[in-house]
Amino acid sequence: MFRDHEDGRFDLSKWLLEHRGFLPVPIVITDPALGYGGGVVLAFFHRPEGSATTRTASDGSTQMIAPNILGAMAMKTENGSKAYGGGGLLHFADDTWRYKGGVADADFNIDFYTGGRLLPESRVAVNLTGLGSMQQVSRRVGDRELFVSAQWTYTDLDPRLQDPGQRPLDERDFRQVNSGLGLGVEYDSRDNSFTPSRGYLLMAQGNAYLPAIGSDLTFQTYRAHGYGYWPVHARFVLGARADLRHASGDVPFYRLPFIDLRGVPSARYQDDSTAVLEAELRWNIDPRWAGIGFAGAGRAWGSRAGFGDAYTAVSKGVGIRYRIARAIGLYVGADYAWGPEDETVIIQMGSAWR
Repeated sequence: MFRDHEDGRFDLSKWLLEHRGFLPVPIVITDPALGYGGGVVLAFFHRPEGSATTRTASDGSTQMIAPNILGAMAMKTENGSKAYGGGGLLHFADDTWRYKGGVADADFNIDFYTGGRLLPESRVAVNLTGLGSMQQVSRRVGDRELFVSAQWTYTDLDPRLQDPGQRPLDERDFRQVNSGLGLGVEYDSRDNSFTPSRGYLLMAQGNAYLPAIGSDLTFQTYRAHGYGYWPVHARFVLGARADLRHASGDVPFYRLPFIDLRGVPSARYQDDSTAVLEAELRWNIDPRWAGIGFAGAGRAWGSRAGFGDAYTAVSKGVGIRYRIARAIGLYVGADYAWGPEDETVIIQMGSAWR
């Protein structure tokens, strides 16, 4: 059951797809924003009987249709942060419809940073406790690689200062419920949604948070991002990522865009807008093992600093991957990344880019 019929090496394809098994993915947390900790994700894979496993793209190439995935997770860190939840990635009607979503209950102790053009930066320790949910449905346009989507995001949080003597980030920051509806468009020509070797993922999305749909605050969030993958040699795949985020209106501090890079603490660099560029080179050592190297840079600007004055956060790192399920092209492994302030180790299932 755990040997591949082609090369005889350790493989979970049969266990995951034919025996309704689960893949336990350890969570190793070394994020400086949360401290050291860990947890586990149990990912269950299922392909409905009779459903297609591949489709022919408009350019004649073959795309894999991913199996459905349902997952549950739990984690805890040394600073008292903890969370548990579940979610899924589902495909219907030979990948004409897609669903992704999840619900989580969280209790995070995390530092945010005040500061602007006139006041010096200061660290504020905050406890965020509450519920979060994201639900998205996407529909393929004809037989193209184009999708349109609708999304609902909901959070019911109770932010509290860990030190009551600290200056609050903002009076509006301690309202609780945010509910937003969004629309998006997505182009997905990747050959594999787990660990791609060719193709593109391009997406643009906007969300509006309004009292009419249960939000305490009125604000908007926008995101445009793209991932590209190019085989540059028989054994090398080059990947590139660009990610632009913006928020406007009465945005609570915990919903401000932040620089999202491996090796950069979560929520460390925030502002009204962020931009990230990152590149990754994967070396397929053999049909199972691969090594990667990556580097990226990002800026956050808006009310705290102009784009030209904003700090550029740079991160870089290396990683190792093992193709654990050949039938679905799934690699797992770990990354070691270092950024401006600290270093971290990240367990990866599939691509590091979400």
